[in-house]
Amino acid sequence: MKVVQTELPGVVVIEPRVFPDARGFLFESYNRRSFREATGVDVEFVQDNHSHSVRHTLRGLHYQINQAQGKLVRAVAGEVFDVAVDLRRSSPNFGRWTGATLSAESKRMMWVPAGFAHGFLVLSAEADVLYKTTDFYAPAHERTVLWNDPQIGVRWPLTAEPLLADKDRHGAALAAAEVYP
Repeated sequence: MKVVQTELPGVVVIEPRVFPDARGFLFESYNRRSFREATGVDVEFVQDNHSHSVRHTLRGLHYQINQAQGKLVRAVAGEVFDVAVDLRRSSPNFGRWTGATLSAESKRMMWVPAGFAHGFLVLSAEADVLYKTTDFYAPAHERTVLWNDPQIGVRWPLTAEPLLADKDRHGAALAAAEVYP
């Protein structure tokens, strides 16, 4: 696997080794030892999530203030623009974001460590996104930072108004959000 560093230390894009042949392809989507050796991160994943969305759906920017989740994200159908925002107040990168295109075709994945908000925008007609998490979903601790907060300034590749859930439409501005120490 190849690890591509992003603008934010700790957030990486992973390009797996793919073995294609006349029948299709095979690749290891996750191997704890390989992941640890390539990224320097040794985590235990406790939950897998599967999200199906249509074009222009924007999900995020989500995080859990307690039971913070690291996420290993990949698109298994379609294409998304995946985003991570550093919400660690003590970080020199607090409030900064990075993004990468993930697709079924490229098989790229993004590692989003705990302490970051996460979101994605669907670029294709439909997309299925799978992500592994390092802690369980805890609705009482779920928070949302406003997807279009100008203080963060995510440059979403929008071609139409995004389709948003109410929690995403009414997320907190970074200045008012609960964040990590």
